[in-house]
Amino acid sequence: MRTPAPNAHHSIKAVSRRTGLSPHVIRIWEKRYGAVEPRRTSTNRRLYSDEEIERLNSLRLATAAGHSIGNIATLPLRQLKSLVAKAQGDSSTTPASKHGISAAQMFHDFCLTAVKKLDGRLFEEVLQKAVIALGNQGLLRQVAAPLAQTIGELWRTGVVTAAHEHFLSSGLKVFLGHLSGQFPVSANAPCIIIATPAGQLHELGAVLVNAAAAQVGWHTTYLGASLPAAEIAGAAVQNHALAVALSVVYPEDDPNLPQEFINLRRFLPAETKILVGGRAAPAYFETLMQIGAALNESLDEFCNQLDLLRRSSKARLA
Repeated sequence: MRTPAPNAHHSIKAVSRRTGLSPHVIRIWEKRYGAVEPRRTSTNRRLYSDEEIERLNSLRLATAAGHSIGNIATLPLRQLKSLVAKAQGDSSTTPASKHGISAAQMFHDFCLTAVKKLDGRLFEEVLQKAVIALGNQGLLRQVAAPLAQTIGELWRTGVVTAAHEHFLSSGLKVFLGHLSGQFPVSANAPCIIIATPAGQLHELGAVLVNAAAAQVGWHTTYLGASLPAAEIAGAAVQNHALAVALSVVYPEDDPNLPQEFINLRRFLPAETKILVGGRAAPAYFETLMQIGAALNESLDEFCNQLDLLRRSSKARLA
């Protein structure tokens, strides 16, 4: 057992920002695997040292390279750095920057090339290198989300086809699902249902939302695209879901969608929150406000809403 460092002064939020790991993952790695042992204040707040931040960052990079957290959590920092150095050496064919272009932009561009070629092997290789370089949160927010927006714009202008969008959706679903599976969710974590409503055939936004919710410690039940309100509500009731998240991308003038939102609110328990996002979501603003749904314009806003829901739920149960 490691002795907590006397100079520890970083909060868990600060550590999360510096490592790219969610606070939930940091706590799980501490409690379940003994990866770090932060100092505790008199009010039981965790405080981390610089060395512990370095250790967590090394663990993030090593797990992204394919190592199991259970096998490496207690390894000496020096050995962890060796694993990371080997992984980064293996991915050195992708430069971190070129001519002032950020690493995230380069990974975005490489992914776009792979999607246009419908090259699954290349796509997975680039995603693997991106998660090693940027972390799970960086991959999701700096590469995957902008890439989804780019493909959507190219599809609307006819540069790529629906096949390319489906290729991206299925590839991200598999890759992000594998990443989320590396971070066990506690048994008492809240549940969220994720889908697109009836008539919404584009599920890429829902795939990203599912990964974002899983990475911040929620049980996610992903239902896929174009489901009627009654079926979404049935899944929420069966799973005692705290929230339902819907992605609305296209079209912006579906005459049937407002009634689907209204039906969903009517079928759901009053305490179940509805969260709606996606490019076309603002077009249904009046209906969403009518049913008390939360309109989220980004993954960051969505995750903040999940944090608020989680805290309010705990407060009600206290």
